[in-house]
Order: sequence, then C-alpha cells, then structure tokens
Amino acid sequence: MKVPTSEPPTRSSRVINKRGGEAVANYDSVADFEGAKNIIGSAIDAFGRLDVLVNNAGILRDKMMFSMSPDDFDSVVKVHLYGAFNTMHHASAYWRNESKEGRQPRAAIINTVSSAGLQGQASQINYGAAKAGVAAMTIIASLELSRYGVPRELHRSRWRHAHGRAGDEDRGQESEDYTEFEAMNPGNSAPAVVWLASDQALHVTGQVFRLVGNNLALYRPWEMGEQFLATDKEGKPKQWDPADIGRIVNRYVFQSENPGIDAQRRA
Repeated sequence: MKVPTSEPPTRSSRVINKRGGEAVANYDSVADFEGAKNIIGSAIDAFGRLDVLVNNAGILRDKMMFSMSPDDFDSVVKVHLYGAFNTMHHASAYWRNESKEGRQPRAAIINTVSSAGLQGQASQINYGAAKAGVAAMTIIASLELSRYGVPRELHRSRWRHAHGRAGDEDRGQESEDYTEFEAMNPGNSAPAVVWLASDQALHVTGQVFRLVGNNLALYRPWEMGEQFLATDKEGKPKQWDPADIGRIVNRYVFQSENPGIDAQRRA
C-alpha cells in the first residue's frame, strides 16, 4: 500500500519547506507494521530524534453495513486503527529505549478521531469503529507508558486527540485555499495540534478534544450512570431476573414508567 510519489507527502513537504520549515517525505504505508517502522525511522534519521507523532492518515469507504464488503471494512480499519497502532508502537519503543539510556523524552502523540466514532454516523460503521478504537487506544496508551522509565517523564507527555468532523478527509479545499474564515477549513484544527504538542500542554494526557470550525470542546469518555443492585428480600446479593431488569430500566433509566412509592427504595 505505497503512496504514489507524486501524491500528498511530496506536496506537504514542499509546502513546509517553502514556508521556512524542514520536512522529509516518506512513502511507506502506516497500515503496514514495517512500513510504520520506516516512517518513524525516517524522522529520527533526518532530525536526530523524535519529539511528536501526529496520526492523521485516513481513507473513507462509506456504505450502509448491508452493502459494505469485508474489504471496505478492512481497508479503513487498516489505515486508521492499525495505522495509529503501528506508528505508536514504534514511537513508544523508541521513547522507552531513550528513557532507559538516560535520555528522558518530552514527547507527544496526537491522534485524530471523529464524531462518527464518538457519537455515531450512518454509513460509516467501518470508519466509526476505527475512530472509536483510536480514542480508546490513546487512553490506554497513556496508562501503559507510565509504567516505565519513560513513565515519569512520559507521564507528562501528551497522549490525546485533536478531532475533526466525520468524513472531512474527502471534502473541502486545502487549508491554504481559504481566504476568509470557513467552518470546514481543515486548517482550523491545526492550532489544537500545535498546542497539544507544546510544553504548555505537558499536563494534558489521555484526553479527547473536539475542534470544528471555531468550536472547541472536551469529550467525556463513557460514563456509568446510576447503579442498581439485585438483592433478595433479606437484602442479600442475587442474580438479576430479566423481568426485574426491564422494570428498573423503564422506571429509572428511561423514565417511561412511573415507579410510584417504590422510588423510595429504587425497586
């Protein structure tokens, strides 16, 4: 899954170099484990070290699930989910080794996710599943890396997400083509990436931000609502009865049934 030599990496590197930065293009695929290793290695070889990893590679194969082929599903998951894991694996291995050698990194991984994965979007079951996986993977990575010598320094690293609207990959113009503010300009997300990669965000870890247009918000992960316990007449724990589950959920979760005086004991 090589990127054609005339496509994005060359164009991106030219734009960066033209604006006074320094960039090196790599044509390996993030979907390939060894290819991702080459990408990380290219950065280290070119610049001497790795400070920030931004996972933004993505493709779309939008279809309703009953029309989606296994290849439509697999190709999207390979690029988004496997791609993020592959690069994170090689980057984290490098940073862990740096820490063991006494060179404590101040590093950051910034992954891009989508409302399709965090809230749901019809026709994007492949993309949504991959992006939800990336969000969970980022939180888990922030926990795992705190175990090592990299930990106390990597604990200050930023493992989180900047977020764009579902399906942005194949819609809209290039960011430099906009002459005035436009909500769909992909460049609107760039400031969040800059901040997340900076020392000003050293305290931020395992978080998911949403930045679309001029709208900034923090996503809250899955949270448990009120907890209900199944007990017998003596108050001892027991297994739930299906009928009791329906009654409790209807009364206190969906509130589609008035519990009356039973509300006093949540029965």
